[in-house]
Amino acid sequence: MASSETLTASGYIKHHLQNLTFGNHPDNGWSIAHSAEEASEMGFMAIHLDSMFWSIVLGILFLVVFRMVAVRVTSGTPGALQNFIEWIVDFIEDNVRGSFSGKNDLIAPMALTLFVWVLLMNLMDLVPVDWIPELAKLLGIEYMKVVPTTDPNITFSLALSVFVLMIYFNIKIKGLGGFLGELTLQPFGKYMMPVNLFLEGISLLAKPLSHALRLFGNLYAGEMIFILIALLYSTGWVLGIMGGFLQWAWAVFHVLIVLLQAFIFMVLTIVYMDMAHHEH
Repeated sequence: MASSETLTASGYIKHHLQNLTFGNHPDNGWSIAHSAEEASEMGFMAIHLDSMFWSIVLGILFLVVFRMVAVRVTSGTPGALQNFIEWIVDFIEDNVRGSFSGKNDLIAPMALTLFVWVLLMNLMDLVPVDWIPELAKLLGIEYMKVVPTTDPNITFSLALSVFVLMIYFNIKIKGLGGFLGELTLQPFGKYMMPVNLFLEGISLLAKPLSHALRLFGNLYAGEMIFILIALLYSTGWVLGIMGGFLQWAWAVFHVLIVLLQAFIFMVLTIVYMDMAHHEH
């Protein structure tokens, strides 16, 4: 806990859900926020340093490991790591072939990148909630959230990147007129263009919203449950032991959520790209 906060259940939860925020404060200028109130006052342009740090580190880890395997790949007797990486690549390739019927060499690498990157960020939720924040506090860092996908800034940036690519390929494949025609001429024909645009516009904008919020909501809820279970350790040894069992059980179950949400994010991306490559 931060030294300025009272060690209460409410303070503990708020502390663990607070990002390390850097921004332009009305009174302090460009600085790191020391409370949720200061972070809020920094406005939209503030940066969550912890989310950025962990997402970049995990992205670099993904690139380094896959690059290392690619350089040392052998057709003889592959090692365990090469077998594992090849299994992931085959898994992604099978999903792309099953869901994407167009021709685009970008889709499979993008699906692989999103799946592995999101999975690595999700897996940080299995690290005990106090380990890294307490280590950060020893280094003088007041707040430290280690699960980037519990930050809507991260999930929306991923979803909006996919959305921009979807719009780009829609226009590239169908032309601007074809794309606008899909938005205005269906499902009710040219005499109902305003209604068509309203319905199709909502459907279009709902894609990045649902894409981002599904990932964020599931991981945020999982993190919250881990924090609530961790509170049991401060209530006595009986509830502390119970908390240990609950934490183990939830971690086992949460592995499925971690994997499933990375898979869903990847599959939705493939489906959106497939829709962008086909004219209706």
